[in-house]
Amino acid sequence: MAELIFGLIVVVLAGWMISKKVNATVVLFVAGIVLLYGAVFMGHNVLPAEAATGSRWFDPMKSITNNFISNLGNIGMTIMVLFGFSSYMTKIGANEVTVQTLMKPLAGIKSVYVLVPVIFVVGNLLSLVVPSASSLAILLMATLYPVLKRIGMSGLTAGAVIATTATIIPTPLGADNVIAAQTLGIDLMEYVMKYHAVISIPTLILMTFAHYFWQKYMDKKNPETDTIDESKLGTLRTDLPPTYYGFLPILPLVLITVFGIFVKSIKIGLVEITFISLIVAVLVEMIRKRKIQQVFEELMVFFRGMGDGLAMVVSLLVAASLLVDGLKALGIVDMLTDSVKDLNGAGMILMFAFSGITALIGLISGGGLAVFYASVGLLPAIAQNVGIDGAMLSIPMQLIANLVRSVSPVAACIIVVCSIIQKSPMEVIKRTSVPIIVGIISTLVLSYVMFS
Repeated sequence: MAELIFGLIVVVLAGWMISKKVNATVVLFVAGIVLLYGAVFMGHNVLPAEAATGSRWFDPMKSITNNFISNLGNIGMTIMVLFGFSSYMTKIGANEVTVQTLMKPLAGIKSVYVLVPVIFVVGNLLSLVVPSASSLAILLMATLYPVLKRIGMSGLTAGAVIATTATIIPTPLGADNVIAAQTLGIDLMEYVMKYHAVISIPTLILMTFAHYFWQKYMDKKNPETDTIDESKLGTLRTDLPPTYYGFLPILPLVLITVFGIFVKSIKIGLVEITFISLIVAVLVEMIRKRKIQQVFEELMVFFRGMGDGLAMVVSLLVAASLLVDGLKALGIVDMLTDSVKDLNGAGMILMFAFSGITALIGLISGGGLAVFYASVGLLPAIAQNVGIDGAMLSIPMQLIANLVRSVSPVAACIIVVCSIIQKSPMEVIKRTSVPIIVGIISTLVLSYVMFS
């Protein structure tokens, strides 16, 4: 019982600090160390005998080393390479070309409310190449928002749709998908297509309809007069490369689909595919610019992007893994599974519990992925002990972690939209709330039906 009380105090304090915008990586890292040394003080072994240092007081330090080594392997390398590739695509202008290419057909649509679902769908597709919700919001507010205003769309409608674009599109290029698949021991493409997509695609369709009817209803109920703060729109690049550059950001997605579905005889991973795509992009740059030194200098952006991936995601994974190790060392994971495994509907109870915590922390802090990363390591053991599919816990947590961002007043994408349309966060959230609630309910219901 002492272990449970101690663990709950540490976890609750960590959650509170994250909700107060204290750096999640540092909070989880410190919490993990506190839990590990708490386990040592209470007489528990932190490491198995064959991996121990010989002194249990140094075993927590060995656990830190082990977590860095394991997370810097395949999963960490994949995330860093994806970050680097995305940074390079932004540097050479390929991401903006992709965005503008996909948006061109929208110019022919004159009906404001036909554009609402179209923009939502196109925006979600664009999140494949611009995965950051805030970056995509900035880009779409700079390029698309003024056009939508000229057509006659209200600022709140346009802002709400843009604020909900980077949510739950199924893609093997997403860091959260890479982490979930690796943790559950499932092939990445199988996880995305057979687990993620069967929940996220129907959910996105329902959200599309919800946006259409809700934005139309709110515009009629509260007609508005608003202006654009053009000083906050940012500036668009005028030196964009040719249109064919728009294919480069989606090349990894094309290749992983080809090798994962059509050419299964060749075993090639996402890291190799991303490097192939990078080499193709560099060759295209060299042929077009004919300045090898300049191209090589710009290629350094790829390695800096890898560093960003290490600092932003991989380090968070290490910290989250340390927290999980601490909970396991205290025996709390076993207590949790033993307490619910004989209950009727244990899977549903756990699904709602994990999803609820994710939604709550995400709502307060502006994003629930930190909670997902911190908890995902627990899910396989818990699911196995309770006798349910691990996806029943991971998919709702993962999708809700991304969805809840668009109804948090402190989320970066909401702040970006509000600053440009000159509305309060609560006004924008009122517009995003119904589509997001529809998405959360759909996620929970479909996950229970598909995986229970």
